[in-house]
Amino acid sequence: MLLHRVACVIALTAGLVPAQTAPADQRAFAHDLLRELVEIDTSDSTGDITKAAEAMAARFSAAGFPDADVQVLVQAPRKGNLVVRIHGTGGCRPVLFNSHLDVVEAKREDWSVDPFQFTEKDGWWYGRGTTDDKDGDAALVADFIRLKQEGFQPKRDLILALTSDEESGDQYNGVDWLLKDHRDLIDAEYCINEDSGGGMLKNGKRQVYQVQAAEKTYLTFTLTTTNPGGHSSLPGKKNAIYELAEDLGRLHDYSFPIHLNQVTKAYLEGLSKIETGQTAADLRAVAGGSPSPDAVARVSSNAYFNAVIHTTCVPTMLSGGHAENALPQRAIATVNCRLVPGETEEYVQHTLQAVLADPGISVVALVHALPSPFSPVDSPVVKTIERVANEMWPGVPVMPVMETGATDGRAMRAAGIPTWGAEGVFEDPTDVRAHGRDERIRADAFYDHVEFVYRLIKALGDECSGH
Repeated sequence: MLLHRVACVIALTAGLVPAQTAPADQRAFAHDLLRELVEIDTSDSTGDITKAAEAMAARFSAAGFPDADVQVLVQAPRKGNLVVRIHGTGGCRPVLFNSHLDVVEAKREDWSVDPFQFTEKDGWWYGRGTTDDKDGDAALVADFIRLKQEGFQPKRDLILALTSDEESGDQYNGVDWLLKDHRDLIDAEYCINEDSGGGMLKNGKRQVYQVQAAEKTYLTFTLTTTNPGGHSSLPGKKNAIYELAEDLGRLHDYSFPIHLNQVTKAYLEGLSKIETGQTAADLRAVAGGSPSPDAVARVSSNAYFNAVIHTTCVPTMLSGGHAENALPQRAIATVNCRLVPGETEEYVQHTLQAVLADPGISVVALVHALPSPFSPVDSPVVKTIERVANEMWPGVPVMPVMETGATDGRAMRAAGIPTWGAEGVFEDPTDVRAHGRDERIRADAFYDHVEFVYRLIKALGDECSGH
């Protein structure tokens, strides 16, 4: 799920006036789809993603889609995926629209409402997945069916993929599996990912719409120090826990060099035009490539900006020792890194070894990096997204963004399918509840989302200009 939404608060640019939402019957249909999806538990431990895929397949069949164009593909028990196709008139490669069906765990005792019951209250809809990512699933299903009912004939095939296990890891990740075993079903010129992008609110007003064009690469190391140990009544200068603590202190004090790409440079330049004062000047300096050390320090003091301009590595787990009355023979830290596109696992590992400067420490990759290049920000696809966003929300600036977390877009890009995140929900970055307690979405924001996705699918289906 996208983390940039919780990143920063920038200047106001436009009031929250109603957008042109979908017709009433389409809104009701999309509402019912979201309700149905939320009330199907698709969490990893107790849920059934296949059940959700089959429920949406039934909706397509009822709407008159041929059986050959609606396929539920199951890679393991409870790990189903749905692929749907609207055939175009030919001449252009397909465009793929992707969203994931699975959700993170949710416990009833942690919520004020049942997370797997769709609860409507005070203009908000509560339930696990309402923003991550069953709102995207419902919007895509509703809009594909609407286009079918309207007799829309795109110039290219439109493919919908609702997939499994984006949240719970790579073992049964639906996008990875489809790319590996069923590439022909989802192969496309490019992909629009409904699990990223979208708008930010401040004080109830729309401030910026962001198109996700890149994301950082996930990489995890274990750092291990060892020692002969001994009796705790006879401590010496050598101690595995102390040694690891000193190594982690050196890591704490180190920052990877600034590394911008087309996406992050454009993002910082765009923010500098909205921000004011010192912040605007610092962002311009960093984007321009000649910032002062003070400017870098000020920008880096914001955790999100720091993640945008640097590769980051941070310890997330610690373990050590084997008995309370024995000197530790081993101490281990798990260090999670997020790599800027273009940096490699080998580079980061060598950098860590140089920074730690400890020949006695072992630095071993636990989870390897999957390279994922950025998608170009000057693409005709981005221009179309911007045009549709401007039609929906006049006066709201549109800019590219790099995801500091991870989505299924990483696998698409790694497989040679350029991917842009472009959902239609505006959220307040101070009240993002995805993965957390009482996840919710505003009813009006969801309806705007449905209409935005409809317009975007139609616009891209009518175009044949490449990416």
